[in-house]
Amino acid sequence: MQKVSLGKTGLKVSPIGFGAFKIGRNQKTKYPADYALPSDQESERLLNAVLDMGINLIDTAPSYGISEQRIGKAISHRRDEYVLATKTGECFVEGESIYDYSARATRESINRSLNHLKTDLLDIVYVHSDGRDEWIQQQTDVVETLQRFREKGVIRYLGFSGKKTTGAELALNWADLLMVEYHSQDRSHQQIIEKAADRGIGIVVKKGLASGHLPADEAIRFVLGNPAVHSMVIGGLNEKHLRNNCEIARSARPE
Repeated sequence: MQKVSLGKTGLKVSPIGFGAFKIGRNQKTKYPADYALPSDQESERLLNAVLDMGINLIDTAPSYGISEQRIGKAISHRRDEYVLATKTGECFVEGESIYDYSARATRESINRSLNHLKTDLLDIVYVHSDGRDEWIQQQTDVVETLQRFREKGVIRYLGFSGKKTTGAELALNWADLLMVEYHSQDRSHQQIIEKAADRGIGIVVKKGLASGHLPADEAIRFVLGNPAVHSMVIGGLNEKHLRNNCEIARSARPE
């Protein structure tokens, strides 16, 4: 797939990114159907196939169960082939999400992610909001702590993955990227997407298929039909479906 510039970051990413949620967690999800976690071998085959088919944006998070560990084991030897994005602020322990945006928790989260992913550089780290978008940015130390990691060269670019338009608007003041929910049934972030694009801020869409409730063909064409969107993250365990998604993306954005 043809790579596009991710805002002013200088990163070149595929219009379809791989969301690595399903390779690490199958509890308390928003997907319409239950699924079994793949084995280590199945995860390894899938992740390598993802890279082979031209998807170079890999999106994970500490809250995605064992996703980071599996990425580190399976494709860290191909690290120069993909843009690696993870998050901080939420982790998933014994079936429950735990949120902590303190400086200490942020430092520990980043160091764990580096260890799990078997890398010394994280291309993108998003603040993973629990819905308190403004409070997180204004009343906790998470943004400042991440900025210090960026100054040290451990993180290249910072982003915000929130839930509210007001939170996304506030993040325009410091973030290099925004991750927003956007699809035909939820266009609430449309104006924010356009404003971010005007400022050169990267836009990555999450839940573009409404967590599996929208048909891929329609949803991908809608999201990528917006020129201000740089990439959309899609999860899945079926290699055939992922290849089909790539073909839809190619037709939505001809090379």
